[in-house]
Amino acid sequence: MTQLKQQIETLSRSFFEEVVAIRHHLHQNPELSCEEYQTADFICKKLDEYGIRYQRGVAGTGIVGLVEGNNPSAGCIALRADMDALPVIEANDVGYTSAVPGKMHACGHDVHMACLLGAAKILQQIKNQFDGTVKLLFQPSEESYPGGAITMINEGVLENPKPQYVIAQHVINNLDAGDIGLKAGPYMASTDEIFITVMGKGGHAATPNQVIDPILIASHIVIALQQIVSRVADPGIATVVSFGKIIGAGRTNVIPDEVILEGTVRTYSEPWRKEIHKLIRNMATGIAEGMGAKCNVRISHGYPFLNNDHGLTEKLQTLASQYLGNDHVKTLEQRMTAEDFAYFAQRLPACLFRLGITNTDKGINSNLHTATFDVDEHCLETGMGVMAWFASSLLQPRKTTEIL
Repeated sequence: MTQLKQQIETLSRSFFEEVVAIRHHLHQNPELSCEEYQTADFICKKLDEYGIRYQRGVAGTGIVGLVEGNNPSAGCIALRADMDALPVIEANDVGYTSAVPGKMHACGHDVHMACLLGAAKILQQIKNQFDGTVKLLFQPSEESYPGGAITMINEGVLENPKPQYVIAQHVINNLDAGDIGLKAGPYMASTDEIFITVMGKGGHAATPNQVIDPILIASHIVIALQQIVSRVADPGIATVVSFGKIIGAGRTNVIPDEVILEGTVRTYSEPWRKEIHKLIRNMATGIAEGMGAKCNVRISHGYPFLNNDHGLTEKLQTLASQYLGNDHVKTLEQRMTAEDFAYFAQRLPACLFRLGITNTDKGINSNLHTATFDVDEHCLETGMGVMAWFASSLLQPRKTTEIL
């Protein structure tokens, strides 16, 4: 294992400049969910260069590659990277700034793809040193519901061969470049979208007695729904109800006929998730009707909560410490953000770990989904090396991995 580790470290250093160039190309050419056609072309070109066979057109623009070691049927590990960008106008002034107006890899998916391509090249170089197969999942449309993960699953990516484990990495700005973080058990929340329309009776703002004010009623609804979290939810179950959009198309002296509310509800319990949907509907419609209005509530069912398999996460923590050293392996806290990787975790033992990207000395510390998001690119060497190390170590003959 020591020799394998040293070889992966050497290859990661050797491939670093190439992977940086890959990341720059992807960052300059972002594509939104379900539109990743040029991105797919680029990935396929690289896999051709590396001599890795693949299937494209999975879930639209997705790609599944296979790196086959000794006795390919001996086992399988799947590694996943997401491909889509966000509708964000980049504010960075760097040599690889997005060349596509209004689109940006503001969530680091360019890093994920670059690291997985780097890991794929490493694994192809060392394929005679592990048993089984590494399945490479380049997944489209993580940012837009229903997400590419469930579509890929429905199209059979978890079969022929069936992975023992599925592993993904995701950048995060509260870890330094060179560090990774893991958390076993529930890690990221379920996410559902709330759409409420309050229908009242508009009129002149100076004659409130002649209207049924949907703005006032919508305000009561927003405040009341916050009390689900503070007064109904079990304090032991993390829950968020937030509204990010309110549209009331009136003016200073015009009360509109209707108001539209849009928000999100997130939690870690499937039974409570169902119950909170009922509470939102009942409370919103009850308040509206009690104040003389009507109310339409639609809740769009989104991603489930992500549960990192305990056994796999413990194995990866041990392997990460062996590869990076204990000081560079951190324990994560739960987050209320969401990930469609959760669908993989519902089917098979899975783990999403975090890749640190921050360097405060260089001023690189912006949050994900912001116009100034960027990474210290030394994270690429860590990301590709760790992914290759995880996969090849888990596929070592059993006698060499019993300590795990």
